[in-house]
Amino acid sequence: MEGYFVLDDRGEPMEEPDLQAWTRWFERADRSVRRTVVAADVTVLTTFLGVGETSVNGEAPALFQTRVFGGVLDGEETWSRTRAEAVGRHDYLADWARIGNSPDHGITAEELR
Repeated sequence: MEGYFVLDDRGEPMEEPDLQAWTRWFERADRSVRRTVVAADVTVLTTFLGVGETSVNGEAPALFQTRVFGGVLDGEETWSRTRAEAVGRHDYLADWARIGNSPDHGITAEELR
């Protein structure tokens, strides 16, 4: 079943059962978690989506999306259940985007021998 979620004061998701309250929150909220500009044409963005499938087994829904825009990893994305997990995955993808954007994709001449 689909649920609506807002961020609490710590930036963690909590379910909002009132659709009108969620809509008001969603219209005003800054849902951006982290943004890293790797190069002029490469950006990694992590955002809180606010809508997700609720689980019957108690597992939190994956409400945070991290996505790469531009470069060799363009379109690569990952989903996270907590803010901490989202930040970790964001940093991981940003590191890989930097490597992919570096000359020879970060492979040195010594590594090729």
